[in-house]
Amino acid sequence: MKEQKVKAVLIGAGARGGSYARYALDYPHELEIVAVAEADPVRRARFAEKHNIPPERCYKSWELLLKEPRLAEIAFICTQDQMHYDPTMQALQQKYHVMLEKPMSPSPAECIEMELMAQKQNRQLTICHVLRYTPFWSTLKQVIQEGKIGEIVSIQLNENVGYWHIAHSFVRGNWNNSDTSSPMILAKSCHDMDVLSWLMDRPCERVSSFGSLKYFHEGNAPAGSGDRCLDCAVEPTCAYSAPRFYLSDEFRGWAGHFTPELTKPNIIQGLKETDYGRCVFRSDNNVVDHQVVNMEFEGGATAMFSMCGFTFEQERRIQIMGTQGELRGEEDRITLYDFLTHKKTTIEIPSQTSGHGGGDSGIVRDFLNQVRGRSDRESLTSASASVRSHMIAFAAEASRLDRGQSIELNEFMNQYRPDSIQTN
Repeated sequence: MKEQKVKAVLIGAGARGGSYARYALDYPHELEIVAVAEADPVRRARFAEKHNIPPERCYKSWELLLKEPRLAEIAFICTQDQMHYDPTMQALQQKYHVMLEKPMSPSPAECIEMELMAQKQNRQLTICHVLRYTPFWSTLKQVIQEGKIGEIVSIQLNENVGYWHIAHSFVRGNWNNSDTSSPMILAKSCHDMDVLSWLMDRPCERVSSFGSLKYFHEGNAPAGSGDRCLDCAVEPTCAYSAPRFYLSDEFRGWAGHFTPELTKPNIIQGLKETDYGRCVFRSDNNVVDHQVVNMEFEGGATAMFSMCGFTFEQERRIQIMGTQGELRGEEDRITLYDFLTHKKTTIEIPSQTSGHGGGDSGIVRDFLNQVRGRSDRESLTSASASVRSHMIAFAAEASRLDRGQSIELNEFMNQYRPDSIQTN
């Protein structure tokens, strides 16, 4: 059956917006981007050229785009964390279906308000928790649903951020300061709160958390180090050297966050002028570099999540312990252990062509089916599903700031819900 082409606008043409919009290039018979709003003129022009968007449909701000009569069926909103609420609320009021980059908002109340606005306007609001749409995580879910490990008793999930990735994104980069972006547990790990809730498939009831900014602060700056790597006497012996990152073949692509042309002179100029060339011990970062979260779910099952920036690999590893068996997973491989037969079954996950292990294309495809009305279920990561996992992250951060005090999740959520819909 011929697919119905859906038209979309994109608000925020950065890395994440570009990743989702790639679907329109790969499947032009299904999706067309007809307008873009992006503050950076270079990004705006490049995106418009790639998607054949005429100049009159290129906007410097989301406000200008949303002043127009509705231009398409859907809006991809991929602005910075603290810039999600206003364009989402206005787009929903203009009857756009919205796919919103995670996290929904750094404000619990705003998350709930967006969920309620989508319900009021009868629009789809899907949050980009892309992990649910990957072959790896969907296979874990299928094995659990088939009853092969019995009832889940406990889950342990490690997010190994990678020493270079935490330095790039959370010390020098856009998510280094919770005052201008989000806490680490929300900015990086709301994916993990989401998949834990999804795999457990029952409400989380209480949360506690510990973590800190242990290493990346001025107290750990080596003697004789400078404010910038290019002017630093100890740079050759520093594991977090910016020139070593961005001038290497392995990490050169990440320099695209601060220069459009990945030439050596441009990268060096960027290291002189942007935050990506600053010393990791002398940046304005305040988000944690390690954190653990403990969760208890309805019925007594537990989960433990650990995020740490001090790992060589960038990966997630999970262990799911059930009454009849155990699952262990690490990105491209899942192993099932059966307690009765002692049989060990290994499931290999094939390499994926789209980002986040196939999740970027998977979520767009599912969202388009929702908009076309071809699915009789709610989106896997609808606002209603995502709000509760966001609340786990908010509660975890509140617990961390309160020396690990256990927080009852329903009581926490009721602080932000209208009186008429509070939960018991």
